[in-house]
Amino acid sequence: FLSYDGKEPVPEQIHAYLSPNWKELRNLPKDDPTLVAKARDRWYVPDPNKAGDLEKLREKALLKEFEEYKDVKKKLKVFRLEAVRAGFKKAWQERDYAVIVTVADKIPNNVLEEDPKLLMWYDQAVTRMGGE
Repeated sequence: FLSYDGKEPVPEQIHAYLSPNWKELRNLPKDDPTLVAKARDRWYVPDPNKAGDLEKLREKALLKEFEEYKDVKKKLKVFRLEAVRAGFKKAWQERDYAVIVTVADKIPNNVLEEDPKLLMWYDQAVTRMGGE
């Protein structure tokens, strides 16, 4: 399941539920502010034919994998680079710089140095934390 965040038009699955059940929401376009407000934070089954839904599912799976990396106490030998990227991106958006630095210390230095995005997030996180 995915949670609707209100940033794009209301998904068809939520629209199909809200329209018949609330009179004031009938015949409204999917980007109407009233409909968006009512639909926000509702869960829906992702449509496998929509690229946006598939991308959200993929990111959710990558972030779940990144959470496992955060909990590991020793150096990571096997990991998915895209999961680390997704986790760093989310941590950066949440200004959780300590997570970026902690996970970066668990992955090999050559991997960090060869990936420009990871290196940028790591360097900026260290700078924002005021260390090293």
